[in-house]
Amino acid sequence: MSDEVRVVVVDDHVDGAESLAELLTFNGYCVKTAHDGIEAWELIQAFQPLCVLFDINMPGIDGAELSRRLRATYGNEMVLIAITGAPEDDEQVMETFARVDYYLQKPINLARLQVALPPLN
Repeated sequence: MSDEVRVVVVDDHVDGAESLAELLTFNGYCVKTAHDGIEAWELIQAFQPLCVLFDINMPGIDGAELSRRLRATYGNEMVLIAITGAPEDDEQVMETFARVDYYLQKPINLARLQVALPPLN
């Protein structure tokens, strides 16, 4: 396997997911996108990314459930970054925050994102 740093971006807002993926690709990451939690779960199992950036409020498997599955399956092997526009005191948001390495509020602060991302090899 190459030294590429694989990242999955998951957001049901297609334009937002694709824009973030383009930015990360431009910066040297190998990126794939999914637009709901079910698609994300399948993609992550096949692609085995080092990092997953995901929206919390999504159809199907939401971010809380996705983070629960990822931690149960992969432990701390993946960097999990939750992205949300919801308030921090939202119950689903707080539950998700307990399992992730970082969380970012929408719109994403690019300086904070850079700190959260795994370094390129």
